[in-house]
Amino acid sequence: MTRAPSAWDEFLTGVKEESPLLLGVVPFGMIYGVLGVEAGLDPLVVFFMSSIVFGGASQVIVTQLAAASAGSLVIASTVGIVNLRHMLYSARMVEYLSGLGRGWKIILSYLLTDEAFFISLNRMENRPAGPFMHYHLLGTGLTLWVSWQFATLAGIVIGEAIPPSLGFGFAIPLTFLAITAPQIKSWPAAAALITSAVMALVCYEMPWNLWIITASLAGMAAGYITETARAGNQDGDNKNGANKIGRGS
Repeated sequence: MTRAPSAWDEFLTGVKEESPLLLGVVPFGMIYGVLGVEAGLDPLVVFFMSSIVFGGASQVIVTQLAAASAGSLVIASTVGIVNLRHMLYSARMVEYLSGLGRGWKIILSYLLTDEAFFISLNRMENRPAGPFMHYHLLGTGLTLWVSWQFATLAGIVIGEAIPPSLGFGFAIPLTFLAITAPQIKSWPAAAALITSAVMALVCYEMPWNLWIITASLAGMAAGYITETARAGNQDGDNKNGANKIGRGS
């Protein structure tokens, strides 16, 4: 009879399976640290944002908007929209973590980043359930958290040593392109990207940098409409196919 993995086994497995992703996470964290300093933010603010927010894309957005003198409402709203995907992550994890106490749920929800979610979800869906499988998510999440703090610190140190004449402001849009481009794998995603880009250009002169929220909402709406239309067309094709089979028989 196979022994169920212990809490330590699950934790170490999570650390091991998450480690290869650090090849992309660590450079990104360093870029964020450099950008935060280049944007004029206090180094302590840049560092502790990695502990409090703990979200790469969100932190870069905050840095970009702060450098553009955006209002706090615009910053909070934009970050909230970007992080709506975490509600989907949490909903997907409910069936595996619903039996845990409140303390565990708070800790794991804090550590539930994109990379930790996909790695730990793969474990929970494709391996036998166990009483300590939540330690796998603890392992993936903590691995990312620790590496993100050190990467941010390294970026801050590097950023403070770079002369102002060698500004890295151009790295912000390049970073977003690197994050966004691999995600464009379907027509709804392409529609969302194109629509948000066009709306950003059209609405750029809006006060309080509201063009960011407007473009984001327009992109989300375009993606949803395109996905709904595609699903409707597929249902229609399936029904037509079933009708033809029925008549043929």
